[in-house]
Amino acid sequence: MRKSGIFSAASLLAGSCVLALAAQSDAALAAKGLQIQHNSLVVSTTSYDKTQGAIANLTVGATVLAKSNTATSLAVADNGYVNVWNNGSADGNFSVTAAITLLDVNPGSGTVRHTILVPSSQVVGSFSSKSEGGLHVTNDASGLHIVFMGYGKAGVGALDVSNSDAVAGQDPTNPVTFAFGSNYAFPRTIVSMDALGNFKYTPTLAYGGDNPRNALLGSNGLYYAVGNSNAGNASTFGAGNGTNPDVTTTTGLEAVNPIDAASASAAIPANNSAEVNAGLQFTVNGKLDKAGKDTNFRGLAEFGGALYFTKGSGSNGIDTVYTVPGLPTVANAGATAISVIPGFPTDFAKVSGGDYTPFGIFFADANTMYVADEGAGNSTDATTHAGLQKWSLVNGTWQLDYVLRNGLVGVVDAGLNGPDGQYPDVTTTGLRNLTGHVNANGVVTLWATTATTSSSGDVGANPNRVVKINDVLAATTIPRQVAKQAFKTILGPKYGTVYHGVAYAQ
Repeated sequence: MRKSGIFSAASLLAGSCVLALAAQSDAALAAKGLQIQHNSLVVSTTSYDKTQGAIANLTVGATVLAKSNTATSLAVADNGYVNVWNNGSADGNFSVTAAITLLDVNPGSGTVRHTILVPSSQVVGSFSSKSEGGLHVTNDASGLHIVFMGYGKAGVGALDVSNSDAVAGQDPTNPVTFAFGSNYAFPRTIVSMDALGNFKYTPTLAYGGDNPRNALLGSNGLYYAVGNSNAGNASTFGAGNGTNPDVTTTTGLEAVNPIDAASASAAIPANNSAEVNAGLQFTVNGKLDKAGKDTNFRGLAEFGGALYFTKGSGSNGIDTVYTVPGLPTVANAGATAISVIPGFPTDFAKVSGGDYTPFGIFFADANTMYVADEGAGNSTDATTHAGLQKWSLVNGTWQLDYVLRNGLVGVVDAGLNGPDGQYPDVTTTGLRNLTGHVNANGVVTLWATTATTSSSGDVGANPNRVVKINDVLAATTIPRQVAKQAFKTILGPKYGTVYHGVAYAQ
């Protein structure tokens, strides 16, 4: 077991100073046209914003919404940011597409140095899903790349895209297909942006009927993605379930061959992606879970030549942290077994009711893993696991050392006013996407986006924050100086804006 080190408060704070000083030396790089500078925090956002056209075109009592695979409903609320999410009561799939913005942020001060608007003619995000928009940074021989996922071909202001089919006619039982027609389909698309702001697109056949969430460029040159699928009634695997491509096996953890086209409308080659361990389905109390829902994955990371990913929502499967051996290819993905990391929970969500709700992952080293928990589960999760968990590898098994939550869980943002009136008070419940940096003095600096709750019709639309905290790498119990500090807000909350992914670019 690692021993707790002795650090002064000054040395703990020094970790963030190193980053701030490094960031101040980027003027020369900016002169070369770099949009993402070295030693930057990159943040993805979407906004329900009239200036970007991300406003639903709704008429109360007239606009058709998806209700089920046999019926539609009509809008019950207008376009205003505060009330529009009440349409979720009439349409459980309700969402509005919005442009994706990337921010190059000073990681110490939170000052925004560059703003990059992802071409909305190619790819958009779905407001109000905070589970989307995860970011990953890769530095390889060709330079720096920011990788994430969105919806191709949709444009801004479109309804219910996050639950649409991925290809036309994919799932006749999908409520969105019933409401808007079989051609209302949008490929879930992996986006890669280099440091100069050049974009390339890899559309996929994955995640029909639900959200793409995170994607990264693996060290082997393949893309890997996580997300969810199956908004319809498909309950069995294979051709007999009436979906094409099969929504129950184009989900979970996907291996994807890069296309890296200039357009998100590029043709998708046959067999260009495959689900790892396709067809995974658990039996709980003698009853099968819904096909495709046991792999409702959210966070994703590569470390030490292996993939790690999380499940932390839904009533199916096991909410925990998973891994696969090595880096699967499209050819062998289906035969590559998924397993729970030793030491992490193995109880079923239907039984535990949500003891853990893990999301983002950051490895500080081979023996130290940080896990962001959004705290949206039961009371045990909210009081014990929500926040930033620190885990240590001891004799081949991971053990939970402690959870950082001071100044995070339970913080209330009130008085969030804007042009559409005051938004309901927002309470922070935990964390979602996560990134970090290990400094030379043994201090780890971590940044994350917050998870929230409110009385809004869709808490995913809540204004949230990007927060920062320092920790001592060597510690296995909370050091005194860490226990005294609180999470520091570096961005937000901002009316009408959601912060999604965070990634540290060295």
